[in-house]
Amino acid sequence: MLEKSAWKINGFLALFIGIMLIPVAIWGFASETIWLGIGSILLAIVIFSSIIVVQPNQAKVITFFGRYIGSVTSSGFWMITPFAARPKVSLRVSNFNSKTLKVNDVLGNPVEIAAVVVFRVVDTAKAMFDVTNYEQFVEIQSETALRHVATRYPYDTYGEDGFSLRGSADAVAEELTRELRERLSLAGVEVMEARLTHLAYATEIASAMLQRQQASAILAARQIIVDGAVGMVQMALARLEQDGILELDEERKVAMINNLLVAIISERGAQPILNTSSIY
Repeated sequence: MLEKSAWKINGFLALFIGIMLIPVAIWGFASETIWLGIGSILLAIVIFSSIIVVQPNQAKVITFFGRYIGSVTSSGFWMITPFAARPKVSLRVSNFNSKTLKVNDVLGNPVEIAAVVVFRVVDTAKAMFDVTNYEQFVEIQSETALRHVATRYPYDTYGEDGFSLRGSADAVAEELTRELRERLSLAGVEVMEARLTHLAYATEIASAMLQRQQASAILAARQIIVDGAVGMVQMALARLEQDGILELDEERKVAMINNLLVAIISERGAQPILNTSSIY
């Protein structure tokens, strides 16, 4: 099915013609021209029953005795084909919030995931006749696409290169949008945007994964601290030798480096010990 424009004329013109038929019918009955009176009344009833009002961002799908003859997508006051059914379809932008789904990521870890889908109808014929209920179709296909995308990525890469559900939100949203557009084009629905609204490990592994994240954060922090401490020690030794303040042999350099690294890296504040005797 493809959308096409239905026949229509200005509704105010049709209303005027219908109103003008009433005095014609009265004159016909008064002049004992029964056929003229009956014909005018029937024609006026047909005209009045064929007038429709189309609201902004709304469409009327016209079917005449089971045959699709077109859609009226222009808002206004119109007269359409008489005796035709005219179910309405909303063309407004709609949101669909999926349920929180439990799926396994590419590594087999159970995660909870949900998304919001922004869509609108762009082909009323497909939305009405190619699927049973386009809103229910959007709901089921959105959850199916979300499950499919979630199984293609790990929850997190923990600093390694690659895409993940947590670290590549834009890429995941783009792929989810692309897949939904392919799935929902059958129903005449355009997907404008799709984004994750909820992402977390399932409750049965959340505690273990939290410990893993904490351990990774601690290791990363320790690495930064060690790199900074080594740089500070190198700078201190270079400054002492440059200014000629103190000349140290290799053994005392090792001892000084050890003391500085312990003082900088230690989680507790350093407790200095003063040596009042000569160092020689």
